[in-house]
Amino acid sequence: MPFRTKLPTVEEYMQSCMNDSAHDTEHIYRVLYYALDIAKHESNVDIELLTVACLLHDIGREAQIANHSIDHATYGAEMAYNWLLENGYSQEFAQKAKVCISTHRYRSDNPPQSLEAKILFDSDKLEACGAVGIARTLQYKSNIAEPLYMLDENGQVSDGTMPNEVSFLQEYKFKLEKIYDRFYTQRGNELAASRKGIAKHFYEAVLAEVRECYARGANSEI
Repeated sequence: MPFRTKLPTVEEYMQSCMNDSAHDTEHIYRVLYYALDIAKHESNVDIELLTVACLLHDIGREAQIANHSIDHATYGAEMAYNWLLENGYSQEFAQKAKVCISTHRYRSDNPPQSLEAKILFDSDKLEACGAVGIARTLQYKSNIAEPLYMLDENGQVSDGTMPNEVSFLQEYKFKLEKIYDRFYTQRGNELAASRKGIAKHFYEAVLAEVRECYARGANSEI
């Protein structure tokens, strides 16, 4: 496990900020390890910058949980910038890390520009793919008390496409299903594509099982 014995101060700061079960320290390390994998397939990657940006990319999560109007990427980028300056990093390095962190979010009109920022984006999005992506989404939805599915105006189980719906099935249709065409690197695309079918099968199985349950219940005599 590289870097667990390096950059200890950065890691300690990151660990002190992570209090969300869906965005815990192991999520951070998986993002870092994806990033290091992707970096091997690219040229001229600043590994130190990439590593620091990966370690600090979600430090603004706690602030967003406390206040949903806060964008954790923007807030965390500013936190990282200030912390890096206070801990001996140059202004240039801190600014580059800030930009990487500020552009890692999926729901954003601020796409990544630098190679390191694109690798961080792809690495973080891999965490929303496949079985792990499904598991983390269920964790997150549970944390914020959103349901697995919702019923439409006719009492039928929605497939997640109703307007203003908030549910796991909606998160799949809105984000998880569409994430596979959002990758910037070839390696990121390859890893994501290998996991697409797993997530699709889970969504379809949940929807089918719940709809079957409701159909049988509606035809039962009470």
